[in-house]
Amino acid sequence: MRRFVIGRAKSLQNRYFQNSYPTHHNHNQFQSISDHSRFLSSTSVLDFPSSSSAMAPPLSLNTINPKVLECEYAVRGEIVTIAQRLQEELKDNPGSHPFDEILYCNIGNPQSLGQQPITFFREVLALCAHPAILDKSETQGLFSTDAIERAWEILDQIPGRATGAYSHSQGIKGLRETIAAGIEARDGFPANPNDIYLTDGASPAVHMMMQLLIRSEKDGILCPIPQYPLYSASIALHGGSLVPYYLDEATGWGLEISELKKQLEDAKSKGITVRAVVVINPGNPTGQVLPEDNQRAIVEFCKQEGLVLLADEVYQENVYVPEKQFHSFKKISRSMGYGEDDLSLVSFQSVSKGYYGECGKRGGYMEVTGFAPEINEQIYKVASVNLCSNISGQILASLVMSPPKVGDESYDSYSAEKDGILSSLARRAKTLEDACNELEGVTCNKAEGAMYLFPRIRLPEKAIKAAEAAKKAPDAFYCQRLLNATGVVVVPGSGFGQVPATWHFRCTILPQEDKIPAIVSRLSEFHKSFMDEFRD
Repeated sequence: MRRFVIGRAKSLQNRYFQNSYPTHHNHNQFQSISDHSRFLSSTSVLDFPSSSSAMAPPLSLNTINPKVLECEYAVRGEIVTIAQRLQEELKDNPGSHPFDEILYCNIGNPQSLGQQPITFFREVLALCAHPAILDKSETQGLFSTDAIERAWEILDQIPGRATGAYSHSQGIKGLRETIAAGIEARDGFPANPNDIYLTDGASPAVHMMMQLLIRSEKDGILCPIPQYPLYSASIALHGGSLVPYYLDEATGWGLEISELKKQLEDAKSKGITVRAVVVINPGNPTGQVLPEDNQRAIVEFCKQEGLVLLADEVYQENVYVPEKQFHSFKKISRSMGYGEDDLSLVSFQSVSKGYYGECGKRGGYMEVTGFAPEINEQIYKVASVNLCSNISGQILASLVMSPPKVGDESYDSYSAEKDGILSSLARRAKTLEDACNELEGVTCNKAEGAMYLFPRIRLPEKAIKAAEAAKKAPDAFYCQRLLNATGVVVVPGSGFGQVPATWHFRCTILPQEDKIPAIVSRLSEFHKSFMDEFRD
């Protein structure tokens, strides 16, 4: 009987594969296999011969979602893959390359490069994660009193003090209230905790808004060029069209309203309905900080054109020049007299950047204002599909917007840690900026904020032709040669977008200060050698 059943199943299986490819599946045959398979034991299934030669692979590049193929994310692209391979080779065979370590300058990941977390934040997180130690006498000697008090406050806002449980889909109400109070203190205008959605970093919030705004390829999002690849990737994944507006490198990566209007009209002429404008301030990858008058003009443009303003403000703490300071777009719009009914605005914040650099904790939020109640219901529905963001990230987001205050036990140490990180970043930015400007054919705008430099490289024609022969973009060709020669990892500008026939690379300012001289010397020596090799 067992032999008969197995033989019958094999016969049905073979007939199914013969009839199903390349034509569509036959439902009755599939049902027959399902019916007979119930008679087979798990042992019997192992007796089947391999049918891999008869089966087509379940997936190929031709059968997956084409939107995934269109999506690219340069900061973890080919250059980084090569760097990771080189790192393994150095580990397995020291001395196998002309450098002794890989120096990662490709991504805004501060703690991976040695930045230490803020003590107060981690104390509160530790206490919230294990509330049982709050009642132990030893805790008083190990943790600051204000960290203990803050942990109790936070835990009292969580039902059952269960940090391992799901929260409300927008995030824990008490934490949203804390964040709203922090926004109000920052801007001088009211904030509503019901407008706040806590997310696993800013990226999921961006994806949520793209899901909301994009209906088809006929819907466009105005994005700066150069841009952070999250935007081009998310627009591609959700099936929309990126409408580029070019930042003006000659004026320190200025944002010209005339350029926005030009690109808007061009999109309309192609049948594209522009839904929103993305503004990254401080800029990534360009490092500029927008002046207030420019921000007011952007708000006015969005108001007149009926566009949603998507304000990426994750680098709001990262401003390094005394003549500039950060102002949120909500503050700017409210100071212009525009309220909830006048402008649709979404502001993104993250615990990954600033002076905190808690990338792995995946905390962030978006503040959504100026949308009709029925639209807010749809945003909440999308948030509910994801259940909630992680609780540690939610707690961190609240701490970032409500750090220790004067008079708290932790205030002095917190301030020293914060000021030390930001002042060091400012020094690193200036050192790398000056070094880039000393290279032949390279110009680099001032690093006013964020965590990056975006220098322009004027490559010799011979280098451009060599890149073409290697089937690479010229700046990617340069960056890969730099990596192979020096171990320094930067990202080609072509991964962010740039004015055609110009070439750049993005370099973070995040390696610790004692590593900066090595980066400067390696980059300088390589660049001289590269230019000499390809000089016209």
